[in-house]
Amino acid sequence: MPRPEKVQAVADIKERIEGAQAVFLAEYAGLSVKDQQALRRSLRENGAEFKVVKMSMARLAAAELDIDTLDELLLGPTGLAFADDDPAGTAKVLKDFAKNHDTFTVKGGLLGLEFLPPEKIAELAELEPRDILLAKIAGVMQAPMANLAGLLAALPRNTANALSQLLEKKEADEPAVAVEEAEASDTPSETEDDASADAEVEDDSDTTAEASDADADTDDKDQSAADADDEEK
Repeated sequence: MPRPEKVQAVADIKERIEGAQAVFLAEYAGLSVKDQQALRRSLRENGAEFKVVKMSMARLAAAELDIDTLDELLLGPTGLAFADDDPAGTAKVLKDFAKNHDTFTVKGGLLGLEFLPPEKIAELAELEPRDILLAKIAGVMQAPMANLAGLLAALPRNTANALSQLLEKKEADEPAVAVEEAEASDTPSETEDDASADAEVEDDSDTTAEASDADADTDDKDQSAADADDEEK
């Protein structure tokens, strides 16, 4: 029978995973105590928490939540960063910290229940922080204040889904931009089209002028023949 403290430890990890907007896993081996304190302070400023737990307990908690995507990551000296308010801001803190500390590596994570590999977390870190997104929404909303307050209150609950949609939209937009650029390079410019049209107009003008000259020569010849007939008569 599991010891009570072990059961409680698993329950605590499970509760933190369920309550967080996102969970990020990072290998921290080699970090000094001072560096770990700096990381924790930066994460707290962004509404997140970095915890070092026993990986066996973390695996049990993930299993109870039917999360099997983290099994290979919950090994070795791994810390869990729980993003309670702003997953994008937390991802940015971790990304920037990893740049300055070679021994710190972001291994993967969860956005809601969606698994995020390291490259996805890097993309998430490029999104604007939650407070800026909220400010933009508030700026463009034309709804009554009561409706706006309800919207803002609902956003923390739906942050994971909203950020997942933003990541998907970002990936979908990148190929579209590439196609548009390729089409633009293959399409003749308006200047080239205008130049071609002007050249055709000039060609038509030259042809018309040549025809007029030919008609004039014919008239002169006819007049000369008429004059010659009159003289013979």
